[in-house]
Order: sequence, then C-alpha cells, then structure tokens
Amino acid sequence: MATDCGVTACACKGIRRCLQCDTLKGQSEVNRPKIVHHFLYDAETRLAIRKEAQAASFAFPGVFLRENFISEEEEKKLMSAMDQDSWNESQSGRRKQDFGPKINFKKKKVRVGGFSGLPAVSQKLVLRMQKEPNLAGFHPVEQCNLDYHPQRGSAIDPHLDDSWLWGERLVTINLLSNTTLTMSLERGLPELGLAEEVHVAVRLPRRSLVVLYGEARHRWKHAIHRDDVQERRVCSTYRELSAEFLPGGQQAELGAQLLNISLSFKGTPL
Repeated sequence: MATDCGVTACACKGIRRCLQCDTLKGQSEVNRPKIVHHFLYDAETRLAIRKEAQAASFAFPGVFLRENFISEEEEKKLMSAMDQDSWNESQSGRRKQDFGPKINFKKKKVRVGGFSGLPAVSQKLVLRMQKEPNLAGFHPVEQCNLDYHPQRGSAIDPHLDDSWLWGERLVTINLLSNTTLTMSLERGLPELGLAEEVHVAVRLPRRSLVVLYGEARHRWKHAIHRDDVQERRVCSTYRELSAEFLPGGQQAELGAQLLNISLSFKGTPL
C-alpha cells in the first residue's frame, strides 16, 4: 500500500537505485571517489561561475531560465489536477504520468497507441511558453510529469534525451520546491585545463521554467541528484518533434498526426 509520498513496490531496474531497493537489497548508493570541478550557473550572465580558485569561469550556452513562470494559484491548480490522476511507479524512486505517443527508441518506431493529447490544464501554459523569445514556434508533442520525494530517494541519473524523435528544445516547469539541475561533462574541458569531470549546477526555483537547447541539450548530460530533493518536487517536461517528423521530413505525415492529437489538449495519462 502506498504512503503519502507514494512509496510502493520498487520499480528500479539495472543500475537504477532508490532508497527502497537499497534497503531491500542491503546496499547503499555507491560513491566512487573522483575529481570533479564544480561550477554554478548564473542566469543573468549565462556564465558557469567557478567554485574552485584554480578553475576559470566560462560561458555556458544553451540554458534559459524564467523565474515565476507560473503563480502560486496556478501551481495549486496544476497539482490538484495532477493528483486527481494516478501516478505510475518509475525508476530511481520517481513516479510519473505520461502524455505522449508509444515509442520504441531502440527500434526507432513510434505509434499513436492510446495517446489522446496533452492535458487540458497545459493549454494556457503552452501559449505562454510560445511568447518567450527562446520558445517561438514551440509545439510540444509529449508531456511527462515526474514526482520526486526524499522518502523514496528520488533522482534521475545523468543522461542525454533522445534526439531522433525529440527536437531541439526541452522545456521543464519546476513545481512545489526548489531543486538543482546538475549538468555534467565526463571528459571535462581540456581547452580550459579541466581534464577531469565538470559539473555545472543550475538552480531551479519553485515555479520556474527552464529550457535546454544547443550544447546543454546535446553535449552536456543533465541529472537531478538525490541530495537535491529535500521536499516533494514535481516537474512537467515538454518535448517537441525533431526535423524528421516536421514538414519536409521523412515522417512528416506521422508528425502532423501526433501534433494534431497533442494540441487537442484532451489527454489523459497513459
């Protein structure tokens, strides 16, 4: 039976970990000692600011942050709508709600499946996104809500999002609590004399919107570490189609069908 934070049977697979599977298996999260250069992203200057005296700051392109993208009242309404739907157990102590097509990334196959569109509550948010200079022409075809809680040891490992189906911009609204998005480059930045792994911490205030594009989308992995989830945190991530599924692309017809469904805003979670 689930508790208030949604703890039920563990859904972790492979190398994924949460507090529940650590307890059941009598193991703890492995902390391998390694050298990491830490930086903090400054949204005003768009610089990664050094945390170590020997490391120089550098330009960090591909991140756009808009604080207070939604109001407190809007946040309450969004969370009320989400919590009326069921949450499915996911990897690394997360819970999720998916609004999108059925996808097999390994075989590069996508079909409509039970996809009925983005949820109605997202319609005015998408319209607001499109007014941002960095999001002109943004038409999301998928929305994924993720629920993090410290009691479950929720996290998401460093990763790059797919670029076969998903397009240039990844858009996320951060709800309920502040957190930190950690951008990482395992091979470092030799051109700056940083041969070891480099981390750039992007602080996400509650109710903010963040966009990843360019190098931050395709070169730097992104993650939410367990230690950066201090309270319940929910995020909604929106993804657009890649060029292959847009007009002129090989699968433009399928892309048009998916967008037509998505932007009906009649969806229920799969």
